[in-house]
This record gives sequence, structure tokens and C-alpha cells, in this order.
Amino acid sequence: MPENYFDERIAATYEAKWPELFEPSVVDPAVDFLADLARSATALELGIGTGRLALPLSRRGVRVHGIELSPAMVARLKQQPGADAIGVTIGDFATATVAGTFGLAYLVRNTIMNLTTQDSQVECFRNVAGHLEPGGCFVIEVIVPELRRLPPGEKFRPFTVTPRHLGFDEYEVAAQGVVSHHYWVTDGEFETFSAPFRYVWPAELDLMARLAGMTLRERWSDWDRSAFTSDSRSHISVWQK
Repeated sequence: MPENYFDERIAATYEAKWPELFEPSVVDPAVDFLADLARSATALELGIGTGRLALPLSRRGVRVHGIELSPAMVARLKQQPGADAIGVTIGDFATATVAGTFGLAYLVRNTIMNLTTQDSQVECFRNVAGHLEPGGCFVIEVIVPELRRLPPGEKFRPFTVTPRHLGFDEYEVAAQGVVSHHYWVTDGEFETFSAPFRYVWPAELDLMARLAGMTLRERWSDWDRSAFTSDSRSHISVWQK
């Protein structure tokens, strides 16, 4: 079982720490994209968190079930209007199982990287394939590793630099690992948060999908279906069972 880094401290302030994730301009295109792919109006979200996407997707008429490692995040989800329509299983989304099958499974905001070994990422794809209907789709939103922007001999790469939030990644290239560090200053209070991840390349994800009996259907740079290019810093990939 992976370590749960999203405890009550993070869950209680999740939206305040990352408010940009909850902007309609960010949420709506993702929900539109996912709703279009939700065959049989059923979806399984891996790492459902506080329901940022699951709640609006449920309001579109899609029956959503989530798998989530953090009970504190689920408790926040359950406090929100419409949460009664969403089922949640507490567990590791690489191995936890849910009754029934789904037309869509999705894993957003780099959460595939929360699985810090290649084996666990492979198991995640196999687990998803076991939950999908024939023809169902698996969607992942994840960064393209920033190694081209890492100067030779350096291992630190800042991704957020504002007066109230400093965020940077610490790369361990030989192990394909990265630790994300965050520092916040809010109302004179200083807070830190660090968590390990395993970055993964698009071609590597495609091979994981093939091992699980899925093939690449489409890949985009963002939820608006802009073209994926060599300069894209993230991708939305869709594999079909």
C-alpha cells in the first residue's frame, strides 16, 4: 500500500492551496472531454480526492465511482452537495477492486506518478482493464517529464514561484524519480509539503496499456484537444480496451 501523503492537513486546505484547479476554465473542458467518452454513462475515477471532477461529471448524468487512498480527502468529498450519488472505495488504485464494469476510467493531475514503482504503474493499467467494459476507455492526464529543461548537472526544477507559494521538483534521473517540494506562506504562517513520485514517458504508458490489453486511441496536449507535439509539457492520453 503506498504511503498516504494527503492527510487531514492537506485535505482541509486542498482547494485553498491549489485554487487554480477549481476554476471553471480548468474543470469544464476536462468534464466535457470525460463525459464524451463515458460509454454506458458509467465512470471509475482513480484518486477521486475531494470530487473536483467527479461531482460535475455526476451532475451530467454519469454514474461515478471512485477509488481513493486518503480517507481525509473522501471525508471532504462526502460533505459536498451531490456526493450521495458517488460511491467511493478506500484503497490503492493499483490493486483495489470495485464491483461491476465501467465505460470509462480516468486518472488526472499527474496521479499516475503517485505510484512510485514501474511495477505498480503496470498493475494500475491491469486493474483498470479488469474494470472496463469491452470498448471502454482509460484516460490519463500527466506531465511530460521536464528533463529537457533541466540544466546539465542540476536536479532541481521550479514549477511555481509566487509570493505565497514556492514549488520545485527534485529529480533523481537514474531512478526515474522525483520529489515535489512545496512551501507556502499564508497569514504569516509557514507550511511545507513534500511527496515522492515516479515520472513516466508517453511511450512507456503505451507499453503498459498494451500489456493490459489496451491500445492508444488518441493523445492531446490538453483537454481542449490541442495537438500533442514535441513542445507539449503535458498530455491527455486515451487507451481503449
